[in-house]
Amino acid sequence: MLSGPTVILALKIAVAAVTVLLLASLLALWQGKLKLHGRLNLAFFILTLAAVLGFELIIRVIEPATFDYIKNNPDLLRALNIHLLFSVPALLLMPAMLYTGLTHRRGLHLLLATLFAIAWAGTFVTGIFFLPTDAP
Repeated sequence: MLSGPTVILALKIAVAAVTVLLLASLLALWQGKLKLHGRLNLAFFILTLAAVLGFELIIRVIEPATFDYIKNNPDLLRALNIHLLFSVPALLLMPAMLYTGLTHRRGLHLLLATLFAIAWAGTFVTGIFFLPTDAP
């Protein structure tokens, strides 16, 4: 049986890893390496989407009771809901950012990038620091 804290720990590691990839992408952009920026963003998109789909598979199909302990604890549920307020918009912005980047729609891409940066910063902070890796 998969435990909720174990799944959360794995997700924290995934968030940290793809954040490093995202920062590398921004470094490539700053250095004027647009092709590398695009490739790193594509890798970020694929890995993030794979983590989200794997997470959903676990909690919806494989082990639906994984997070019952969170549902029964108001503080943990609040932390999860705050996290979702950032992570869901970030996830929804990702395909639009990928599309506008690949089609060279710079103005829209920069607007989406700003919104994504806010959402991802919230995703990172709440995911790494708010969600517990131990069951109460």
